[in-house]
Amino acid sequence: MSHTQTQSNAVSPLRRILNQGKYESIQMLSNGEQLILAVVMPLIALFVLTLTDLVKDVAERSIDAAVPGVLALCVISTAFTGQGIGTGFDRRYGVLTMFSTTPLGKTGLIFGKVIAVLSVLLIQVILICSVALLFLDWHPNLWGIAPAILFLLLGAAAFTALGLLIAGTVRPEATLAITNLAWILLAGAGGVLYPLSMAPDWAQPTLNALPSAALGDAMRDALIHGQFSLAGLIFLVLWTVAGSFAAIKLFKWS
Repeated sequence: MSHTQTQSNAVSPLRRILNQGKYESIQMLSNGEQLILAVVMPLIALFVLTLTDLVKDVAERSIDAAVPGVLALCVISTAFTGQGIGTGFDRRYGVLTMFSTTPLGKTGLIFGKVIAVLSVLLIQVILICSVALLFLDWHPNLWGIAPAILFLLLGAAAFTALGLLIAGTVRPEATLAITNLAWILLAGAGGVLYPLSMAPDWAQPTLNALPSAALGDAMRDALIHGQFSLAGLIFLVLWTVAGSFAAIKLFKWS
């Protein structure tokens, strides 16, 4: 085999994964329900939190408290709800089984989905941050930008694993119901848009264990105070490891 052929064969798996990532990204963005969850709902949440007094006690200005929570909400909408629903119905219609038997393979399929999540999340982050900076006078703490990026990536990993776990173990209709309901509950009471200090004392110990709370609080610590949340890091890593292990063990491709 010539050097050129060897090099071509070495590159081809990466090219297949990138093509799959592009396909998955287009599928997510072309789905009306997922587009609402990915773009419209976070924008509505951003304006509602900024123009009302719902988070006035979290930071000096509502916009500074709103953006970290909305960015965390973007992670959940894309990595958990969007990916869970899409994967669940791909599994129902045999798409996963078909792709897993092609040269792409199961590993390539998973990496393709990861690329799709990160691609859509990048679009969400650019959109939310642009609107906040240009129209709502947002002033993030510059020291917290790097930690915030890290926590967005960790949150995406944790919630992708959890989304795939649900999509691979229950019926698509159940996945649709579970992920949408979880999105609403986590946004309202899971520490995403509001810090858990605003929750009743009796509920805080349980809510503090949720990955949503770890992500939301870590994003607020970073972008409001410029601080790195070690507790957020530990919780998100633990959820990522646990979710990934469970998904690998329990996921059913058909």
